Amino acid sequence: MYRNHTCGELSKTHIDEKVTLAGWVQKSRDKGFMIWIDLRDRYGITQLIFDEERSPKELMEKAKILGREFVIQVTGTVIERVSKNPNIPTGDIEILVDKLTVLNDALTPPFTIEDNTDGGDELRMKYRYLDIRRNPIRENLIFRHKVTMSVRNYLSELKFVEIETPYLIKSTPEGARDFIVPSRMNVGQFYALPQSPQTFKQLLMIGGIDKYFQIVRCFRDEDLRADRQPEFTQIDCEMAFVEQEDILNTFEGLIHHLLKEIRGIEVGKFPRMTYDEAMRRYGTDKPDIRFGMEFGELNEVTQHKDFNIFNKAELIVGIAVPGGNSYSRKEIDKLIDWVKRPQVGALGMVYVRCNEDGGYKSSVDKFYDQEDLTKWARITQAKAGDLICILSGDTIKVRPQLSTLRMELGERLGLRKPDEFAPLWVVDFPLLEWNEETQQYHAKHHPFTSPKPDQIEMLATNPGNVKANAYDMVLNGNEIGGGSIRIHDKDTQALMFDYLGFTPKEAEEQFGFLMKAFQYGAPPHGGIAFGLDRLVAILGGQETIRDFIAFPKNNSGRDVMIDAPSTIDSAQLDELHIKLNI
Repeated sequence: MYRNHTCGELSKTHIDEKVTLAGWVQKSRDKGFMIWIDLRDRYGITQLIFDEERSPKELMEKAKILGREFVIQVTGTVIERVSKNPNIPTGDIEILVDKLTVLNDALTPPFTIEDNTDGGDELRMKYRYLDIRRNPIRENLIFRHKVTMSVRNYLSELKFVEIETPYLIKSTPEGARDFIVPSRMNVGQFYALPQSPQTFKQLLMIGGIDKYFQIVRCFRDEDLRADRQPEFTQIDCEMAFVEQEDILNTFEGLIHHLLKEIRGIEVGKFPRMTYDEAMRRYGTDKPDIRFGMEFGELNEVTQHKDFNIFNKAELIVGIAVPGGNSYSRKEIDKLIDWVKRPQVGALGMVYVRCNEDGGYKSSVDKFYDQEDLTKWARITQAKAGDLICILSGDTIKVRPQLSTLRMELGERLGLRKPDEFAPLWVVDFPLLEWNEETQQYHAKHHPFTSPKPDQIEMLATNPGNVKANAYDMVLNGNEIGGGSIRIHDKDTQALMFDYLGFTPKEAEEQFGFLMKAFQYGAPPHGGIAFGLDRLVAILGGQETIRDFIAFPKNNSGRDVMIDAPSTIDSAQLDELHIKLNI
């Protein structure tokens, strides 16, 4: 037995006991006549002591050679510490060692294994196995485990059945590119890794399972953005004989359960907001409602003067920044430069200072008088001491630009508090969205989403205005889950494929198995999928998912620890009948 106690459990109640511990050397302090070693394992730190009066000379010599991260086993007696450490649970005791075994020596780590390390992101990812030894990363992974178990328990109590679905599947168009896996046994043919288990969970409903869930790995070969991973984990769920309200109530209950059990927080019934309302009020379908700064549309009160920038704009919209009138001209200029960055893409910004005396001073005083600016303040709900920031241009561009500015200002002003949780449902999404490049409609969610029952006929006459039986759950400005009521009959599904540009032959080749299954008695069904990585990070008070994943990829989709992706041997390529043209 390597140990009979962990490094985090010993206290005064164990004084005079003989114990055996094992772990890693956190640090060593050698005073010549006395040596202290901090021994660390997953559970905590225990101080070891060696001194020349009570420890044999050979034991002292052995202790002197111990380096950081050596793996050791010690046996000794628990004694009371003279200089106690109130910052750790074991701070009242130490171990007077009488036996030391070096289980493995270690190179000096490339960064300090401490809460506040000196290692940068890329270095820590290269040596992720060392990074996991640090408290913050280890605690994040344990936190993820707790969330996952809580999800499983909640859904199991509601009689959901956890079922695994295949990883090697058929490539189907679901929005992003598939990761492709060549088949050696079927020359010239390929599997795809699933972007989601969508069709399989629908087939499980046809199979009569009724309530399914799976905590499942999914894969998308898309251009990576900050904090995106090519492989990610979903809490994937589906229910039969349900309407939208059943789904919303069931999974609102799940988030209530997680907030209470994991964070000890109770929130009321989740507000609901239509997609159109979210876009109008916040410029995004995933608004952070922890703070205000709602959009005020200003077209009617701005397009009556000789200011051509506004007169030519499709949309003029502003927000009131609380306390923003305190910004200096230099700070405002920096804000204008910030919105003009390529990542935001605005051409400029008009601003209005709301002075304490009730007057206004704007960057367009040449064109607008105090009466005009008073109307702007009323529409944006600006108060004395605020700053009104206004963007203009094409609606499709201006809304996301101002939304990005709103979130940035919310962050700078400390309004996005990590210990405050504001969930909501966004409903009534468009069923289809027009793609200028392909000149055809694409599914806003996926091709299996049902239109609102009373709008199916509109597909033939006004497809762009058809609303979907779809919903997203948003938490603190992040979409954490999304789903829909599914199409469950062959004729409606065939109609949907037709509007998405599939020929009957293409639809049969891609989804013939599903269309056939619909003919054998498919029940009404719907579901939702939560992004586990994002959900865990937000519940943990953070928005960076990477620190809650054991072995993440970097922003280029590379695993720098194992150096993947990498080339493969030419013999393997020959077996797969693949020739590279590089």
